[in-house]
Amino acid sequence: MKILNLYSGIGGNRKLWDDEHEITSVELNEDVAKLYQLNFPNDKVVVGDAHQYLLDHFKEFDFVWSSPPCQSHTKLMKFTRHDVVKFPAMELYQEIIFLQNFFKGKFVVENVDPYYTPLIHPTKKIDRHLFWSNFNLGIFLPPKFDGDKLKSHKGELEKYYGFKLPEKNIYFEGSHDQYKILKNCVHPQVGEYILNCAMGIIKKENPNQTSIFDK
Repeated sequence: MKILNLYSGIGGNRKLWDDEHEITSVELNEDVAKLYQLNFPNDKVVVGDAHQYLLDHFKEFDFVWSSPPCQSHTKLMKFTRHDVVKFPAMELYQEIIFLQNFFKGKFVVENVDPYYTPLIHPTKKIDRHLFWSNFNLGIFLPPKFDGDKLKSHKGELEKYYGFKLPEKNIYFEGSHDQYKILKNCVHPQVGEYILNCAMGIIKKENPNQTSIFDK
């Protein structure tokens, strides 16, 4: 398939996708995009505005995955002690509505479980994430996320997501958290599972993994 991977970060969702696909990644942060390219040298990597790229190129792809920035939607936005209140970024809902009405292929839009009731009901909640799609998602239990253990432990985070961080810290989206590029990842097994659902393929190795395709 021709896949468009928007707001790709370092490629957590893409890590377990087969290299047989033709994948285009769009990431605004140049340092993060370079790390993605090192991880996935066969992918086409575009440094730019993913929101505009979707509008300009959506007809060229069979499958679109979009993970718009989640900071303005997260529950921390409401409960933080710092004065960082901002309007929720409506690009999330713009893309859901646009893809629902104009895209002819399969799509999924991913974001955090927000501090408010989602304006568009999600297709599925998996762990701490919501997913909007135009295909059925079954039941999937990703590896357990131990927040206390993984909060700031580099080795545990690398093990959980399956990526090795570079020696030089890369700071993402104005954050001072040196591990944010990992914490922003969708777990690779979730990415693999959802692409398999889109393709009508479910692997049987994971005993916790069932789907509408098993019925």
